[in-house]
This record gives sequence, C-alpha cells and structure tokens, in this order.
Amino acid sequence: MTASHPAPAHLFIVDDDADHLAALCDLAGAAGYRADGFSDAAAALLACQSALPDALVTDLRMPGMDGIALLQAVRTKGWDLPVIVLTGHGDVTHAVRAIQAGAEDFLEKPYDSQHLLMVLSRVLRARATRAELARLQALLGKSGTPSLLGESSALSALRDRIALLAPLPVDVVITGETGTGKELVAHALHQASPRAAAKFQVVNCAALPEALFEIEMFGHAAGAFPGAGATRPGQIEATSGGTLVLDEIESLPLAMQAKLLRVLGERTVQRLGEANIRPLDLRVIAISKADLRQATQLGEFRADLFYRLAGAEIATPPLRQTGNDIVLLYSHFATETARRNLRPAPEISFALRRDLMRRPWPGNVRELRNAADAHALGLHSSHAPHGMEVPSQPAGSLAERVAGFESREIAAVLEKCRGNSIKAAEILQTPRRTLADKIRRYGLRDV
Repeated sequence: MTASHPAPAHLFIVDDDADHLAALCDLAGAAGYRADGFSDAAAALLACQSALPDALVTDLRMPGMDGIALLQAVRTKGWDLPVIVLTGHGDVTHAVRAIQAGAEDFLEKPYDSQHLLMVLSRVLRARATRAELARLQALLGKSGTPSLLGESSALSALRDRIALLAPLPVDVVITGETGTGKELVAHALHQASPRAAAKFQVVNCAALPEALFEIEMFGHAAGAFPGAGATRPGQIEATSGGTLVLDEIESLPLAMQAKLLRVLGERTVQRLGEANIRPLDLRVIAISKADLRQATQLGEFRADLFYRLAGAEIATPPLRQTGNDIVLLYSHFATETARRNLRPAPEISFALRRDLMRRPWPGNVRELRNAADAHALGLHSSHAPHGMEVPSQPAGSLAERVAGFESREIAAVLEKCRGNSIKAAEILQTPRRTLADKIRRYGLRDV
C-alpha cells in the first residue's frame, strides 16, 4: 500500500500588479504550495465562498476593494483564514490598521522572499494547530475533558476503555500517577452512563478523620451523639442513584476499609443511631495513585475490598507516554488561558516544542497546564519556559531510553536544519520516509 502524503497548503494571492502577482505565485509554487492568483479582491472573496484556502496574501493598495476591505470581509464572514498583508513604503499606518482588523502579519515592500515564506509557514502551522485541536476536541463529545484530548495510542485506548465500561453496571478502579486526570476519567464514565442525570459525588478519603468516618459516610439519626440535633444522611446514601467516587482510597485505614466493605457488599446503609436498613443504588468508582493489587499483597489494602471495587480497572497513562499529544495539550491550555485573559495566543516555537517533548513531566497534565498557563500569561519566555530542564539521566526501560536518545538526536539535527527534514535526512543518513515516520512517532513536527 502506498503511503499517503498531506496535500500542499492552498494559497490565494491578491495583487493588481500582474508581474508581482505572477512572481508571488511562482515563489509559492517553488516552496511547495498550491497558489491561485487574483488581480481583484472581490474575485478572491467570491472564490473563498466556494473553497476556502489555507491562507490569503493580499496587497494593501488596490483599486476598488483594497486589502483592508478584503480583510474586514473575511473577518465578517467568520472564516478561520489567516491573512498576510503586503504594504508599500510609507503605508505602516495602514498596516497597523490591518493588524487591528485581524491580519496575521504584514510585510513592507520590498520584502525578503525567504522572510515571506517563513511568515507563511508560521501562520499555516498556527491554523493547522487550531484545526487539529478543534477536531480532537470534537472526539470528546460533550464531555470536553482536556486530559482526554489527544491522538496517541495511549489516549485512544483510554477513550475506548471508557466507552466500553461507561454503560455497564460495574464498579471501577482507576489507577494512575498524580496529575493524569483520574477524576476526569471518573466523570467521563459517569457522563456516558445511564446515571448521567443523577448525582456525581467525590469523597476525598485522605481527608476523612477516622473518628468521623461513619458519621460522614453513613449518616446519623437525631441525638445519636452529643450535638447531633437533626437526622442527616451520609455521603453514600446521598449519592444513591448516581455515582460515588472514592478518591485516594489507598489512604483509608484498614478498620475503615472493613466498614466500607460491608456497606458496598450488601448495598445497604444504616445511619448511626438508627435501626433502619436503607437500600443503596449507586455505582462506585475508586481512584488510587498507588497500585492497589500490590497494596493487597503487602497487606496495606484489603483484598476483599479491592475485588469488590474492581469490577473493571482503568489505568490512566502518564503524560510521557502520549507523544505529540503533549504539544497539543500545551497549545490547548495556553490558547484557552490567553483567550480568558484577553491576550494573544502564544506561539509554540520549534525549540519550545522540542523542550516540551524532552521533559519528563513528573506532575503529568497538572504540571503541563501550569507551564502552559504561565507561558500564556507572559511569566517566562516563549522559547524556554522556566524549569524546563532536560534530565541528564533519562528514566524508563531500555527501549524507552533508546527511543528518548533517538528522539533527542533527531530533534537536535532538525533544530540545526531549522526544521528542514530533507537536510536532516541527509545529515542522519536516513531515508526521508523513515525519518518522517520517526518525526511523527516522536511528535517532533513543528506546530
């Protein structure tokens, strides 16, 4: 089977100077783009309505509809179409107006052709990233949980697992490192289940004092103890009909585990100081950052409680296993933070992308989000966010270390070649197709 290659970016170029228009189209074609030239802005706008290009390059001063009017018409239509404006000498004031109207960039004539191609490459990458984020977010449906955003095999398997288990009447154990979105996975299970309209209750087991465990979880009758002035249901009973999430369940002392086991096993609860037995109808999701199977072997967690809870299991992957999803998530978080704070979306440079891919991210998505937020708010440079040091000794299996070394070597050569994979393939003495596959696998393609 022949490997498919992405179609070249499609450009509309607008200029009333026939010679300049032809030269621009030739330049774009030589750079690998598909270019259509228009000597009239109104004709270009009409063509946009039939087939929207990937970018539009327009001269500023033209008879009839000028570049500013064309740009305003594009923005009025609501099209995600990056526009680059070319201005003559002395038109800087108009160029500023163009930027204020939504132009991606402007170049003053005479301009350097390589600079124009660099600007084109940047705006096309930014548009492609926006489109990719929108497409991946649509995969999540209404849940929209960012930690489930991505196309890596690890994230795809996680979404498939959620889709499989969500409608089933089984309790679930979710395990994973800190910051891998375990509670978001629990919420996705709830939202896709028949219990979606009922209550979703999260109980932090680490914050439950042992002396108050039964009162908080099982409830109490009026007068059951000094100060109990009114009858109150516990957290478990109050969640009946919905989904109860027991977060950090590994922190429960064994004595509390035994009490919880009885209630979950019988699916009934008895309030403290009351004789009535109340039936329960709920799904239980237990969340743990520790390996509960190993904890049962060490005697730190009751095996009978584990097997009661583990009707099914889900493991959330660490961020380092999600490849290029790291950059997509970073871009998503940075863009959202910038939008909320009325700031321009930060550019994700090639060097920054390389650093993102090389960092081990021990705090996973939570740490990534903090770094992206800081970037969007201008709290560090766009090239090298503070704290993004690369460890001198990479962790992981031999295969992971070899892959990490290979990824770093390819990234270093790509950086030297300014992202030119053809030159990189020559330096690395690797077939271009093989290098392209590795670039995709390690998520080294510029965004």
